[in-house]
Amino acid sequence: MHVKLLMLGDSGVGKTCLLLRYAYDSFSPLFLTTIGIDFKIKEVELDGLPVKLQIWDTAGQERFRTITVSYFKGAHGIILVYDVSERDSFENIEHWVQQIREHAHKRVRLVLVGNKCDKESRVVSTTEGEELAQRYGVSFFETSAKSNKNVDECYAAIARQTRDSLIELEDERRKAQEMAVKTLVDQRREKRGRGRRCCG
Repeated sequence: MHVKLLMLGDSGVGKTCLLLRYAYDSFSPLFLTTIGIDFKIKEVELDGLPVKLQIWDTAGQERFRTITVSYFKGAHGIILVYDVSERDSFENIEHWVQQIREHAHKRVRLVLVGNKCDKESRVVSTTEGEELAQRYGVSFFETSAKSNKNVDECYAAIARQTRDSLIELEDERRKAQEMAVKTLVDQRREKRGRGRRCCG
């Protein structure tokens, strides 16, 4: 199964660091700015089933927002990231959620991530993050790309939710197809039945 994930959030919240930690188990303390959009592939096993994750890392700067928006439509899951030591990045989550509602598929799955929880200079409490996640009805994780806290867990959660959603969608499509075929068969039978009555 192929799953497309999108990482969103303000510039500097640590999206690239999270992705590099997850994909390659590496961390750089240098500030890495994503120019436009980039992606990594990771193959994982979820509950015994192989899943290929294509994870798109987006630039948070205003000038790249139009590029980012064009990638919303194909996303199955979105990892929404803020920095616990930057209040603005937390408050801007509302803006990102609006963008998702406007441009992403209505069945897209979300996970909220408060990154850099290893920092002593935190200004956003765990409770605030939990309450925001509850408001949007999504899972919540506090992560640290530096110490590797909850990184695998947050990706596994969104991958699992997304996989389940895709399976549900496939089931619905199959049932709709079966129903359409059954309706067509019933209509043909009825037509034939009417035809025989006319000629009798």
